[in-house]
Amino acid sequence: MLVVNNIEVCYSQVILVLKGVSLEVPGKSIIALLGANGGGKSTMLKAISGLLKTEEGDITDGSVEFEGVRIDHMEPEEIVKRGISQIMEGRMVFEHLTVDENLEAGHYVRRRQTNLNAERDAVFTYFPRLKDLRHQVSGYLSGGEQQMLVIGRALMAKPKLLLLDEPSMGLAPMIVEEIFNIVKRINKEQGASMLLVEQNAVAALSIAQHGYVMENGKIVLDGPADKLMDNPDVKEFYLGLSELGEKKRYSEVKHYKRRKRWLV
Repeated sequence: MLVVNNIEVCYSQVILVLKGVSLEVPGKSIIALLGANGGGKSTMLKAISGLLKTEEGDITDGSVEFEGVRIDHMEPEEIVKRGISQIMEGRMVFEHLTVDENLEAGHYVRRRQTNLNAERDAVFTYFPRLKDLRHQVSGYLSGGEQQMLVIGRALMAKPKLLLLDEPSMGLAPMIVEEIFNIVKRINKEQGASMLLVEQNAVAALSIAQHGYVMENGKIVLDGPADKLMDNPDVKEFYLGLSELGEKKRYSEVKHYKRRKRWLV
C-alpha cells in the first residue's frame, strides 16, 4: 500500500533530517515506528502526508508511493483525498468548536461521497464517550478525550491509511491501553492500515505486526513486532531492560551505547 523508498528530507535547504529512509506499510496492517525524541519520526509522517511544505521542508531524494502512485510532490489536500490522514502529535483539536463540529470538520473532504450522520455514528461506536460529550466545547475535554476526538475526526474522512503521531503522549496507562485497543479494533473492522509513531515501545509493538527503529534520521533496525519485543537492543534502549531482564538506569542508556551491529 505505502512504500517509502530511500528518502532524504531537508529543512530550509540546509538541515538534513532523514537520510536514506525506506519502509513499507502493507494493506490492512499496523506498523510501528519507534525511536527517541528528535530521531526524525514526525518528519517521516509529514513527508508522507505532504505537511513538510508548511515547515519549509522538502523531500530532496527518493520517493513515496501510495497504492502504486507517487505522492511525494502532491499537495496535502490531494493526499488526504487519496485516503491518507495524519493525526498530529499534541492532540490538535479545534478548541473553540464542539465535539460535533470537530467531527464535521473531518468529514469536509468526503462530504460529497459519504453521509455525515452515518460516519459520525460510526465514530461514536468506537468512542461512546464522545457521544455523551458531543455538544461540549472540545478545549474543555480531558487529554484522553481529546485524543479520542482527533482519531474520530480522522476517521470521518474514511482513510485507507492513518498516520498516528505519539497517541500515548501524556496519557495515563489505562487510557493508553483503551485507545490502543480501539486503534486495533479500527484496523480489524475497517481495514485501515496504520503507521504508528511511538516512544512507548511496549504499547506500539503489542498491536503492530512489524516495527522499525529510527535513530538520528536512519532506520537502524526492523523486523516482526514480536521479534523486536524480544530483541536485546530494543529491550535495553527502548524498554529499559538489560539482557538479564534487570532494569537499567536512564543514565546508563540515554547516550545509546548500543552494539555496533545496529549499524552494520
